[in-house]
Amino acid sequence: MRELSKIELLAPAGNWECARAAVENGADAIYFGLDVGFNARVRAANFHVRELPQLMRMLHRQGVLGYVTLNTLVFTDELPRLEENVRQLADAGVDAVLVQDLGVARLIREICPSLVVHASTQMTLTDASAIEAVRELGVQRVVLARELSLKEIRTIAAESAMPLEVFVHGALCVAYSGQCLTSESLGGRSANRGQCAQACRLPYEVVCDGEDRDLGDVKYLLSPQDLAAHDLVPELLAAGVCSLKIEGRLKTPEYVANTCGHYRQAIDAALAGEHRRLDAVQQRELELSFSRGFSPGWLEGCDHKRLVPGLSSAKRGVLIGTILDTRGDSLKVDLSAPLTVGDGIVLSGDRIGGNEIGGRVYELYQQGLRIDEATEGETIVVLQRESLLDKQVSAGVQLWKTDDPRLTRRLRKTFDVADPTKRVPIEVHVKASVGQPLAVEVRVADAPPQTLVSEHIAEAARKHPLSTEVLTEQLSRLGGTVYRLQALTAELQGAPMVPLSVLGALRHELIKRLDQARITRPLPCTEELQTTRMLAAVSNAHGASLGDEKQSTLRVLCRSLTQLEVVLEAGAKDVVVDFHDIRQYRQAVQLARQAGAHIALATLRIHKPGEDGLFLALAKQQADSWLVRNLSALRFCQQQQLPFAADFSLNVTNPLTAEQLIQWGATRVTASYDLNRDQLCELAQHLPADWLEVVVHQHMPMFHMEHCVFCSVLSPGKDKSDCGRPCDRHDVQLRDRVGAEHVLHADIGCRNTLYNSTAQSGAEAVEPLQQLGIRHFRVELLRDAPREEVLELVQMYRDLLDGKLAGDAVWRQLNAHNRVGVTRGTLEQPRNPLAIL
Repeated sequence: MRELSKIELLAPAGNWECARAAVENGADAIYFGLDVGFNARVRAANFHVRELPQLMRMLHRQGVLGYVTLNTLVFTDELPRLEENVRQLADAGVDAVLVQDLGVARLIREICPSLVVHASTQMTLTDASAIEAVRELGVQRVVLARELSLKEIRTIAAESAMPLEVFVHGALCVAYSGQCLTSESLGGRSANRGQCAQACRLPYEVVCDGEDRDLGDVKYLLSPQDLAAHDLVPELLAAGVCSLKIEGRLKTPEYVANTCGHYRQAIDAALAGEHRRLDAVQQRELELSFSRGFSPGWLEGCDHKRLVPGLSSAKRGVLIGTILDTRGDSLKVDLSAPLTVGDGIVLSGDRIGGNEIGGRVYELYQQGLRIDEATEGETIVVLQRESLLDKQVSAGVQLWKTDDPRLTRRLRKTFDVADPTKRVPIEVHVKASVGQPLAVEVRVADAPPQTLVSEHIAEAARKHPLSTEVLTEQLSRLGGTVYRLQALTAELQGAPMVPLSVLGALRHELIKRLDQARITRPLPCTEELQTTRMLAAVSNAHGASLGDEKQSTLRVLCRSLTQLEVVLEAGAKDVVVDFHDIRQYRQAVQLARQAGAHIALATLRIHKPGEDGLFLALAKQQADSWLVRNLSALRFCQQQQLPFAADFSLNVTNPLTAEQLIQWGATRVTASYDLNRDQLCELAQHLPADWLEVVVHQHMPMFHMEHCVFCSVLSPGKDKSDCGRPCDRHDVQLRDRVGAEHVLHADIGCRNTLYNSTAQSGAEAVEPLQQLGIRHFRVELLRDAPREEVLELVQMYRDLLDGKLAGDAVWRQLNAHNRVGVTRGTLEQPRNPLAIL
């Protein structure tokens, strides 16, 4: 188990105020992005590269670490600019960088071996085997996926020595980080590029077996409540984590101050063997800073109904009462929590048409008397004038408190100060002897000990010999600095006397020495530009294959035995099966062998502790190869010497990532769905042609979720142990606000994928890709369709690859034959990034 004395509180900082709020409220480290891009929160204010030296000096002077987020996928043409940024980070002396892209981790190691790399939660690391894979890239810490339970975290910590970081507070994505393609699919603004459009916060309707399912007020089927694990801090520490992380680079500095303050106290209490729990007042204060409702997320295991109640997706603060009656701009309210004049409130519910009405409290009355604060019971609330004019508000509407100005002012006072209140503790040891110079040694946690020897020779005291009390009083006068005297010891011999002026001069010199010892120093980088060298090495690998004129191959992915039978009938000689029921794989392999076809088995996209049996079950089928979708499956194939290709979920957007997967044993890699047509062609230009496979027809897998919608809305149960598996019996789509009905599937691990209702075709990109030497293409089927339709689709793409049919002709035929048409999706240029909104 990790040393509990080294638990880190890691806070978000979207701007300078948030950074100061984090520092002053107990954060050990902050994480932040730069406005040059490559960070997963482009909407945050972020920091400019020119501000980095100043920011790192401020952090290091106060004993706080600074981590920079480079946690997006990086395209081929961006690698030189990324290298420039990495060199700037090293020069500024940042303490670590958070990385999503495997190729970026490799590049950083080559540019600056001493720059610490943390694997972002965007890497989707969910078990020890995957973690050991990224260790080979020089990763020194892993941010675990939020979807792991405490039990699973304990298992990972026991099986891997890698330092583990976990989220403990803030917003939860419904999809696995690094695996969400919804924003990209619907609007061309990728979550893997920091441009999430938050489609999970929108309302959806359930279509079950072709009929609408009335769920009443439950509309926000994909919007989780926020994570709040404050009361689980002792268990998290015992599980073996090294860092507790707060989400929120888009949040206010008051939010940062509030959350840091509470989690600092929780960590300190746990380290002291105590268990700090939030009381009702503290809970409300945390909710007021930001809350969509709190839950433990997945830390206590899956409880799909608790995680996603589905009643709202917005921040509403604290529920404080119910409306009894209204008159003009006044409300008669049954209060259940305190309310003060000046507070912000909002009314919400179907009784006001599903809308929200908000305002500030102007006056309060109880029993006819005007008051400043009401605690509970029947209360008259007067809002700002005209707040309720023309609004139909009836009894039963819920009242929420959204803002407390007094809380805001109190939180601001913790960080909005000229002189920092957080102090770095120092320990001082003094040696003073008659006839000898005064010697002082000072110790601080993040620098070597500093020793000063005064030129003054101590004389024997006549009246007031030097004492520990005098030394403590004089050397603790550290106002205006970032230091505080934590402990002082002294060796005094012969009743020495030292003038106070000498002690004052020593104190000033000590501060100067400490600042110099703790100064931020640049990290050494290689002189040679690494991007150019590494890209050239990739391009030269198997260079002969670039001119290879062998025939293009078409691989077809099937999601049912029915589809496989038809595809084999169509003459397909290369197939992948991705079935809901893996027991059908045995028959699938038999069918493929009888047809003389190569068959690959697709793994799940997520692999957690305790799920190795799934790999063993796949291996027993003795398929020709695997299509791996996570690093754990890749490691299993390595160990068992099974042929495999890497699928889209491993996020290949540049040649360095592709090369890494090839070096790990992949026969070829699938291009990421985050690439547009130009970026895909650029990737193809820099890779040996045999390495790359391109999916040219599919329904984009948008959300991939641990959350099970089937269980949440079609079952009385809360998880897979008691849900009754409605996914086995029902055909479900989720209808969005524009009427599109997106297909919902569950895999054998009970994880859900929501597929775009409209098929995406890259037919028009095939010819330019073939001109670049690309020969491996894939078509993916989703729902069972009439036999003739499947036969025609396969033949159409075969003719396209053989040059018998042009890409635009395929496009026109697909549009003509498909009821909802097709889209060019990510391979369309230009795209409308506002389409999702």
